[in-house]
Amino acid sequence: MLYHSTHQPDRKVDLKEAILRSLPPDNGLYMPDHLPQLSPDFWQRWRDLSFQEIGLEVASAFFAEDVPAEALQEIVDGTLAFDAPLVTLAPGDHVLELFHGPTLAFKDFGARFMARLMAWLTRDDPRTLTVLVATSGDTGGAVASAYHQVPGTRVVILYPKGKVSGLQEKQLTALGGNITALEIDGSFDDCQHLVKAAFLDRDLAENLNLTSANSINLARLVPQSFYYIHSARQLPEGIRPIFVVPSGNFGNLTAGLLAHRLGLPCDGFIAATNLNDVVPAYLKSGDYLARPSVQTISNAMDVGAPSNFVRMQALFGGSWDAMRRLIHGASFDDDATRAAIRSVKAMHDYVIDPHGAVGWLAAKQWRSQSPTSATITLETAHPAKFLDVMEQELGKSCLEIPERLAKLADLPKVATPMNADPELFKTWLRQEMA
Repeated sequence: MLYHSTHQPDRKVDLKEAILRSLPPDNGLYMPDHLPQLSPDFWQRWRDLSFQEIGLEVASAFFAEDVPAEALQEIVDGTLAFDAPLVTLAPGDHVLELFHGPTLAFKDFGARFMARLMAWLTRDDPRTLTVLVATSGDTGGAVASAYHQVPGTRVVILYPKGKVSGLQEKQLTALGGNITALEIDGSFDDCQHLVKAAFLDRDLAENLNLTSANSINLARLVPQSFYYIHSARQLPEGIRPIFVVPSGNFGNLTAGLLAHRLGLPCDGFIAATNLNDVVPAYLKSGDYLARPSVQTISNAMDVGAPSNFVRMQALFGGSWDAMRRLIHGASFDDDATRAAIRSVKAMHDYVIDPHGAVGWLAAKQWRSQSPTSATITLETAHPAKFLDVMEQELGKSCLEIPERLAKLADLPKVATPMNADPELFKTWLRQEMA
């Protein structure tokens, strides 16, 4: 399959170029030249398939022309080494738990798949692969885990100073080895801008063999579509869910749209955001107005210029009407989010993290208008990653910290402070990564 830039559909590249170079030189994003659909046969038997079998069918639809079946099987099996269970809180009110991976966040699915696919694509390349990733919290930890001590790779993580939780920061800064953390004096949008600036410097990108692990990389999105299909099959036959997606950079929602294009029967999506409501505002007005992000307790969603919006536009042919027929928007502030954390615990004896709480609020709002709907809210991270907020709302000892997270607490933070200056960052890359 060939891939094209959202800015220049006539400019086509192969899979290796799209995945390893990550960003087209015109600053667009890569999309498949055609969007596959799963066969009618698949949709006749999908409810009886395992998570791994679903993953292999989807991965094959996108990559089978370029990656042998045996290699794809190994990539999928290595990715889906943990489940994504669907939890029912009340009739029609479902939560999809995406935090059972090694770093307790949904980003584990995409990071593990991408690391394995890149390893296959570079199997005959003796050069070191330099992976750049900007994070608002969970992406960096998932990528660090997926690539830690992987031969032939090194990872540079950029995160915004003071804007990630304490345990999230330890996931970014405590592993060492081939993982380097840069503490950027700015926002996630600044971190993302620095990464893009490095890729748009083609000489730098080529000399350092740069690739990205952000959701600008298509290899992150395809595996995230697996769990949309996996979750829907866990509902009774005939139920078409509304997926409620806590959203920041909108990679997760874009993955859901890919699943929909594959044929997944659902009644739409809700883009649930905190005060960084650029996309919900667009869905209301038709005007897309990126702006500086504001800090909230759902920090992984603190994005003011979501990269994947251009992919969303491409999927709908640039039509605002078509997008808002399938996607609805909702946004909530921190006070409402805190109240939702308390309500979910009181009503359902379930502990939900600040991002899932935003989604739950949107799902509740939707069901109040459409009481027969079934909503699936994506719970994107384990609540222990936001311990300060959880204890403020639910009290001390409100939850047990998983051992793989607790063991990081006493490790030293190792990070290089840096201003959000693209030229400074590129100079650092040339000096430190040469």
